[in-house]
Amino acid sequence: MMLLGAIVCGFLLDLVIGDPHGWPHPIIAIGNLISKLEKKVRAVSGTDPAKLLRGGFVLVVVVCVLSFSIPFLILSVAGQVDIWLRFVLETVMCYQIFCTRSLKDESMKVYDALEAGDLPLGRKMLSWIVGRDTAELSEEEVIKGAVETVAENTADGILAPMLYMFIGGAPLAFLYKGINTMDSMIGYKDEKFLYIGRYAAKLDDIANFLPARITAFCMMAASFFIGLDTKSAWRIFWRDRFHHLSPNSAQTESVAAGALHLMLGGDHYYFGKLVHKETIGDDLQKAAPIHIKQMNLLMYFTSITGLLFFSLIRSLYLLAAG
Repeated sequence: MMLLGAIVCGFLLDLVIGDPHGWPHPIIAIGNLISKLEKKVRAVSGTDPAKLLRGGFVLVVVVCVLSFSIPFLILSVAGQVDIWLRFVLETVMCYQIFCTRSLKDESMKVYDALEAGDLPLGRKMLSWIVGRDTAELSEEEVIKGAVETVAENTADGILAPMLYMFIGGAPLAFLYKGINTMDSMIGYKDEKFLYIGRYAAKLDDIANFLPARITAFCMMAASFFIGLDTKSAWRIFWRDRFHHLSPNSAQTESVAAGALHLMLGGDHYYFGKLVHKETIGDDLQKAAPIHIKQMNLLMYFTSITGLLFFSLIRSLYLLAAG
């Protein structure tokens, strides 16, 4: 039950405190590790595809081992000293892994800019939370970009690590975050990352397969509680859940598109290159800034729904285990 308490307390801390700028953060440390390893792999491998592929595999192994083993050892030693010390440390670790508050805060910067009529600032704020090129986006495209990233990151940044917390505590959640961070940094299919990031991208697809689908169903339930169109969310989910280059991203984006009556997805530029994507949802409403607020509300209720669902499953498991 102490793990359950640590997860709940960590989740609540994230809602209250968020991720203050300037605070030391383990995910930043993981990102720095990935960046240094990438440079070493490229220095050794040059442009040889086979060497880059092998180097990318080694990079994945090193990041996964360290992402799991460091928090595992810290918590193990803390548990030997005092069980409550372990509880406090695991609570802090869980808090650092969640990104509910920061996801809302960063996307609302886009909303605030657009509400003030400052489209260039809105594009700039969006560029901080998406990978696509934003300099030429229309206001509607900026809004849709914010909605899409909140929908996708509800799985990647909240419910996926939450699921792994409930299975293996903070160490397993940090392992997941290591995988997810590798994918966000090197898991691209362009010429630069095609080989070095292949294993990272594939592993991320595997790690997110189940969480993305659980998040989609939690999001549909949440859409009902906040008065959005759950029937449309259900319909669009079953129709468009694979309308993405990733096998997982459209799972939640399709629910959001249906619930908000928006058409998401479509072609976008990444690093100056046009990437063709299928659309998600029906074009029933013109995207407006209010949709960003609605998506954030949907993200919050989805997170709470997931927390309650996982807590119930773990409580039943502990009860059955005696």
